[in-house]
Amino acid sequence: MNFDTWFHKQSKILQIVLLIIPFVGWIVDLLVRWSAFIKNQSAVNIIMALVITLFGEFWIFTILDAIMIATSNKLFLEE
Repeated sequence: MNFDTWFHKQSKILQIVLLIIPFVGWIVDLLVRWSAFIKNQSAVNIIMALVITLFGEFWIFTILDAIMIATSNKLFLEE
């Protein structure tokens, strides 16, 4: 699963747009988090993948991810 690689190759504007669209942002965040966990099985990746899966519909983490993409070009707590 290389969705995280594909996502990080996109332009910063497209990444932010994909994250801030209501339902699409949650799905994109899920795919990126689980793809990152499959590639790099660290505790931080699994915890964030589970948090996004369970609580991602509340928009808090997708907004944090959009801000982190805008400032540092990586997702919030992604290894």
